[in-house]
Amino acid sequence: MARDLIREYLSYLTVEKGLSNNSIEAYGRDIREMAEWAVRNGMSVLDLRPQDIREWLIDLSKKGICARTQRRKISSVRGFFRFAASEGHITANPSENLESPRIVSHLPNFLTIPEIERLFSIPDVETDRGIRDRALLELMYSSGLRVSEAVNLRTADLNLDALILTCTGKGSKTRKVPIGSDAVFWLKHYLPIRQKIETLVENLFISPRGRPLTRQFVHSMITKYAAKCGLEGVSPHSLRHSFATHLIQNSADIRSVQQMLGHSDISTTQIYTHITSDHLKRAYERFHPRARSG
Repeated sequence: MARDLIREYLSYLTVEKGLSNNSIEAYGRDIREMAEWAVRNGMSVLDLRPQDIREWLIDLSKKGICARTQRRKISSVRGFFRFAASEGHITANPSENLESPRIVSHLPNFLTIPEIERLFSIPDVETDRGIRDRALLELMYSSGLRVSEAVNLRTADLNLDALILTCTGKGSKTRKVPIGSDAVFWLKHYLPIRQKIETLVENLFISPRGRPLTRQFVHSMITKYAAKCGLEGVSPHSLRHSFATHLIQNSADIRSVQQMLGHSDISTTQIYTHITSDHLKRAYERFHPRARSG
């Protein structure tokens, strides 16, 4: 019954809440992990008490799971138990008073403009694959797309004449984002290559066999290109962070950046103002003659 209830809850999140497939998968993994722990300890997931859930979280900590992941798992099980209570399967929510671990805030990793240029120079644009990869890199940086948004983008979502695209982000929300001229240049080189590939999918970026690129493939591609030009810690999200940071550094309105990133909360976008404040402070300390005493 617990497994059926989990499926019911995931269906509820899909239909009623409109969460993305990635979010649904994460919720499902977290709740099933807790349910399996309960079974190993001779309980049903619906029999769990507050102290049992804390024991489960302690076990997770012993495995080295970070605070951010623990917070997500707590959020997952809270939602599940709220749903179970509302459906009458339990009389009290055992996760109601759980405290989430604090997260030490880290500023996102972003690339400087020279580093962007180095990274983008690596794909071999004498080949079809290299042109595709260059177009993908340019588009992700030009429009601040999440990797999931980039791989799910369809050719029909592009309007190169209007320099704009339509993408579907978290919670199945769509937004329109500008496309820069460099990205348009490489997309115009890539589109004829894509048209020659036999495929039934509508995805813009596909493999030579006509299959959509995966998030894992794009992550591996970017890290390999980054390693070739001596850059460390670069991921697809680094391009998104660089997009936002460079806009803010060049005095873009934060509300506009929020809309382009698809952030529902302005506080999520405001972290980039901290990045630029630190950047300006370092520049001041390095170059202003009165910045340092002595």
